[in-house]
Amino acid sequence: MAAPLTADRLLAALRGAGLTVVEHDGWRTHNRNHKGPFGPVHGVMIHHTVTKGTTTTVRICHDGYAGLPGPLCHGVIAKDGVVHLLSAGRANHAGSGDGDVLQAVTDERPLPVDDEADTDGNRYFYGFECENLGDGKDPWPKVQLEAIAKAAAAVCRAYGWGERSVIGHLEWQPGKSDPRGFSMDSMRTRVAALLDLAPVPPKKPETPAPGRSRPPFPGRAAFALGQSSPAIEQLGRQLVKKGYGRHYRVGPSRQWGEADRLNVRDFQRSQPQLRGDADGYPGPLTWHLLFS
Repeated sequence: MAAPLTADRLLAALRGAGLTVVEHDGWRTHNRNHKGPFGPVHGVMIHHTVTKGTTTTVRICHDGYAGLPGPLCHGVIAKDGVVHLLSAGRANHAGSGDGDVLQAVTDERPLPVDDEADTDGNRYFYGFECENLGDGKDPWPKVQLEAIAKAAAAVCRAYGWGERSVIGHLEWQPGKSDPRGFSMDSMRTRVAALLDLAPVPPKKPETPAPGRSRPPFPGRAAFALGQSSPAIEQLGRQLVKKGYGRHYRVGPSRQWGEADRLNVRDFQRSQPQLRGDADGYPGPLTWHLLFS
């Protein structure tokens, strides 16, 4: 389960991505947690604000408006690329959306059409409101697009998520159009490029043998209680090869079990990029590092 980042970790992740971040008064405790849980989190959602002017935009997103109290996002990304932090908890940004989309984001696979509004998105997504009129004419400055990608990638990197964990509001809730003016596929391409530039681990990965390649990540759903597949046994054998098989009594099998989870957790704890979310369930980054 992916617990929300602490305020300190969220701030460090954004600044570590090279972003200019403004902390607004009370942002660490300004949230809607009294209305429902925040977490487990599974992705990042991008919005446009339909506002003009950074000061006005930040005020609206902080305070909210009649019928929708603030905060309306975790951070506002202004035209100049500055990120204004407003919350580290539950925020009124996603609303109800399609549970099938949430599952696809969790599994990091292509999104289905959002044709239902049966799931509370405020619980599961970080939200960034991006300053733009949303009329298809208001420009998106290069520095702002870069900041959106960096902010999304920073959160993804903190959890070991890939670019498919980043979606637009229009891909979540039927009838929404935001963000308008760029495609989410193009934004995910930017995020993917940034994630490929992740810091090199202290220990240099082994060079793969000629002719061999990393097996594809089968998705998080493959590693759940009761699941059985060749990928589970493949993961177990790689854990043993890397020296993380002490919880096996008889060795890896195709059936996912507690010994698998404990061995994955031990491996995650050994990796600086994964220590903050060492829950024993493989994500894309765990898989990548394990088979490097």
